[in-house]
Amino acid sequence: MWMWQLIFNLTMKIASWNINSIRTRLEQLITWLNESNPDIVLLQETKVLDENFPFEPIEDCGYNIVVHGQKSYNGVAILSKFPLEDIQIGFPGQKDPSQARYIEAVTNNLRVASVYVPNGQEVGHDKYHYKLKFLEDFFHYTNQLQGLNERVIIGGDYNIAPTDLDVYDAKKFQDRILASPLERRAWRKIIHSGWIDAVAAYLGTNDLNAETFYTWWDYRQGSWEQNRGLRIDHFLLTPQAADQIKTISVDTDLRGNIRPSDHAPLILELTQLIV
Repeated sequence: MWMWQLIFNLTMKIASWNINSIRTRLEQLITWLNESNPDIVLLQETKVLDENFPFEPIEDCGYNIVVHGQKSYNGVAILSKFPLEDIQIGFPGQKDPSQARYIEAVTNNLRVASVYVPNGQEVGHDKYHYKLKFLEDFFHYTNQLQGLNERVIIGGDYNIAPTDLDVYDAKKFQDRILASPLERRAWRKIIHSGWIDAVAAYLGTNDLNAETFYTWWDYRQGSWEQNRGLRIDHFLLTPQAADQIKTISVDTDLRGNIRPSDHAPLILELTQLIV
């Protein structure tokens, strides 16, 4: 008797987007969800209390939703076409859990999280030191996630350009916020603990220009029109998830909209073999 084994190659699309006010850009989000059809979306800077989040129009697009909101500032959310379980608001050790900067859930056999790292304002400012403390606490928590031996994906606005290749003008950003030595050191500490920077890994195996992966452009001084951007939105993956990277891209069309977010969605596609 012959035994046949069927192998299905499935692709899962996961997006991370700092939407910079979900109520301001709800129409853009709904259009994009219907056209791009991501399976999972990690949002940052929703800037709305949980009770005011626009659940209904997003649910009408086929998504389950969990949110961690805050009035006028911060705010993170996870949208998924699959059930959301094991939901965690904030992370253990977070210095100020009242700031809505982290949410985590398990969906379709993936543990996913949306994170919004503080901006820091400027090097030496109190908010800069707050950012460094947040990153240190985040590092300790992500070490715990590594120990789960699961496929884990943490997408979000990390507010760090990891290398000089990730800024349009390395000299201009030398020792400045988003690219300062201490911020980059905090990033490397996380990477050296075993997390995979999905874009860096993808660039390492494909002949692509790093400028292709800018995700943020200032609203001022024609930055978008002249592509003076930065790569500050990232996916961190455990090795179990990184093994399934198929493609990564930035959906720049949204940044070209009228009244856009200053960020564009970062899109990760994973290939799964289902036997």
